[in-house]
Formats: sequence, structure tokens, C-alpha cells
Amino acid sequence: MLDDVLKPIHGGPDGGPEPIYDFSTNANALGPNPVVLRYIQAKDPSRYPDPLYRNLRRLLAEAHGVQPKQVAVGTGTSELIHRLVRWNYLRGPLLLLKPTFSEYARAARALDLPLWEVETPEEFLRLLPRSSLAFLCVPNNPTGEVYPFLEEAAARAGGALVLDLAYYPLLETLPPLPREAWLLFSPNKAHGLTGVRAGYLVAPLDLSHFQNLAPSWPVSVYGEGLLEGHLDLEAQGWLEGAKRELHRLRGLLAQGLRELGLAVRESPANFLLVRVGKATEVAKALRERGIRVRDATSFGLGEWLRLSAQREEAIEALLTALASVLARVY
Repeated sequence: MLDDVLKPIHGGPDGGPEPIYDFSTNANALGPNPVVLRYIQAKDPSRYPDPLYRNLRRLLAEAHGVQPKQVAVGTGTSELIHRLVRWNYLRGPLLLLKPTFSEYARAARALDLPLWEVETPEEFLRLLPRSSLAFLCVPNNPTGEVYPFLEEAAARAGGALVLDLAYYPLLETLPPLPREAWLLFSPNKAHGLTGVRAGYLVAPLDLSHFQNLAPSWPVSVYGEGLLEGHLDLEAQGWLEGAKRELHRLRGLLAQGLRELGLAVRESPANFLLVRVGKATEVAKALRERGIRVRDATSFGLGEWLRLSAQREEAIEALLTALASVLARVY
């Protein structure tokens, strides 16, 4: 049963042959960002990074207007989530607003920690003062919602309110973030470089102890390059242009799905949900045709697929294959 708790249930590789088109991951389909890639390629893999990441944390702190001690780096969002849950161990319950990213609950269940999973903002806000750790995605994965109550949640939080900003850089409009919240960044998705694992946490307090919960050198020199390149103004300029194109492609995908008679829930980022009925069966049939999609059953949405914005050739192939699959399934 522990294997079932810990098995990977995200987008991305599934153990099968590489698909022709991959809609399962929400990484920027227009990447990699050439500016960030130059930073990575300039790194020397023959040396260790600084074990305290002093220069990197200083640069990140300056970008966010905080002290370096308020920044911790890690091997991507998932590692930082698991470290946060270990840091929270025995302090109190972990609170989630469903449906959401599965890694939060996975980390809690791996340690048999108390876990409160609620389904409405009202329940979330009511229980928030009694929780010691709570997570919200901005925008939420998989629904794409940008919750309007972030400031209220930060004010009510009894412990740490962590805002997971994995897709925040890909939003059409960036909402303000409460200063009291803990901010979790994984810029590799926005820059189309998910194979380079690096992320960081910014908090309104000293994270020295939290940083020491990680093993030595959690971020490679390539991860350092990713995080340094992410701060480059030229890299941000490339991302702004990519965002506009991704939003156009998301709209094109949504239009095509609606023309097939399907219900669509668009996000303000680079992904959407589409209701296909038997999601697992449809996803399997599409995979057999060389197209990988994200079955949203693990989010509790058994009739929906989550799809990311891809290039026009991929969208055309998906729509053609999906029409054929739906005709067979129904």
C-alpha cells in the first residue's frame, strides 16, 4: 500500500515510449528559454557548488526585497514541499483545498501526518487558523483558479501559508501576493527547462534551520544556472513574448475542443481542463496514438483531462485523434 501512496502521479514520463506530442506537462512548450540555457551551459560541472549557496541566495533575496536568510533553495518544488512537511512534523495538521497538486497530500501521507482536505474556500478559511501548514497553488493546478482570498488567508493563517507559484509566471495578469505568505518558486516550468531541477522558497522569517534539513548540495551547478538565468531581464523579456503566444495557443486549443462538443474550463495560464467522460479510458487510447495527456482522475476529476498549450501542429493532431477516440468510446 505504501507503493500506491508514493507512486508518481504527475505529468511527464510514464515509462512508455516517448510520445509524438505531450500535453500532459504544463511546462512552457515554446522553451527552452535561450537566455537561461546560456547560463546553464556556462556552468562548470567539474566543481561543487557553494554548499550554502551564498551568492545565489543573495541574488534571489535582492530580487524579492528580502534578506538572504529568508531564502532557501532546493531540488525543485517537489523536494521543497516534502522538506516543508518534514519541517512541520508533529506541529499540527496540513490543510489543502481540493482539487489541487497531489504532491502536498503525498508528502503528508508518506509521514502519516494529519491531513485536512476540504472542498470549499469557506471550509479552508475556517480551518486555516487551526492548521500549522497550508498550501495553495496560484494559479491552482489543475483548475487554473486564482483565488481572490489570498490576503484574507494570509491574515488568518495559524501557521505557514505556502503559495505554490509554479505557474504564476505564466499568468496573463500577475495578482499581488501577500507579504505574510511563504512563496514557493519553480521557474523551470515557465522557461521550458523541467529537466533541470531547481526551485526556491521565500519566507517572512529566518530559513536557516529549514535550509539545514536538506542534504548537502541539493542544487547542482546547472540548477544554479537556471535560477540565476531566471533573474536576467533578457530572460524575462523572452518569457513575456512566449506567454502571449502560449495564451493564443491555449485559446486555439479551447476553441477546437468546444467545436467537438466538449466542456472546457480555461485557466489564465497555459493549461485547461476538458470534460471527456471516461478520462482514464480516453487518455489510454490517446497514448496508444502517440499523444500523452494528463488524466485528472488523481485530482478527483474522473471525467476530465488536463491539457497544456502546445504548438499548432500538436493541437491539430490531438483534436483529430480525440474525435476518433470519443467516437469509439461512446
